[in-house]
Order: sequence, then structure tokens, then C-alpha cells
Amino acid sequence: MRRTVFAPLSFLLVLGLTACAGFDRDPVQVTVAGIDNLPGEGLEWRMNVKLRVQNPNDSEITYSGVFLKMDVQDRTFATGVSNESGSIPRYGETVIAVPMTVSLLRVAINALGIIGAGGNLPDTIKYRLEGKLDGPMFGTTRFTSDGELTPPSPGNPSRAAM
Repeated sequence: MRRTVFAPLSFLLVLGLTACAGFDRDPVQVTVAGIDNLPGEGLEWRMNVKLRVQNPNDSEITYSGVFLKMDVQDRTFATGVSNESGSIPRYGETVIAVPMTVSLLRVAINALGIIGAGGNLPDTIKYRLEGKLDGPMFGTTRFTSDGELTPPSPGNPSRAAM
């Protein structure tokens, strides 16, 4: 009787310790490596966002699915998913492509919010990327990346920066 109870409990203990070991990872670093246009339909704009994902950990990250959300000025701008699968080597990096959709109605509403009552663009535009790399069992890796863009001014079109 003790053996039939001890074996499953031992398995659960080892499984729990293995799951906890994965929590001691540094966050991945994610930057936008490129954006390509995709064909859209109706009132939407489609783009293929290429993310450079860097793994600062001593273990490989395996994923089978990607979700990405992009906020501009604290408002959702675009979302996308991909069933791409692969791995990011330990202390390595890879580029992952995620097709994203932008509603042109959302763009219009967000543009009005960004410009505001004064009719001028702000000096900086904040953006935030949030997403996840869906991994096996308890291996989902979530990430965020914040930044600011400086929009071009009428007198200095080269002012745009990241």
C-alpha cells in the first residue's frame, strides 16, 4: 500500500521541482528587426513583423506558437499570432516572423488620441510589445519590450529615431 502511494507522490514532487527550475530564467530580449507589408482585406492593414529574440539563459527555449500585441500610447494598435515553431539556442538569438493585423478604424481612433486637442504630434510616441512564445508543458515564455519613437517634425524630417 505504501509503495502505490509513494510512487505517484515521488513523481509529482520531481515534476514540481522540474517546473520550478524553469522559473529561474532571465527574461528574453525582444526587438523589432523588420516590418514587411502583407496583403490586407477591407479596413485592415497587414504586416509581417520580424522579431529578434535573444535568449540570455543557459538553456534552450523551445516554442510552438507565438502571440504578439503592440500598443501605441497605451492603446492597442496591432495583434498577431503565428503557429511557427522552433527553438532559441542557449545564449543565442533567432528571428521570428509574426503576421499582424491593424484595424484602420483603430488607427484613426488612436491617431486622434495621439494628436489630441492641440492638433500637434507629441515629442515622443511610446510603444510596448507584449507577447509569448508558447512552449511545451510549463514552458511558455512571456516577454515585453518598451520604447519611444520620435516623430519627424515639419522642419526636420530626419528627426525620427528609436
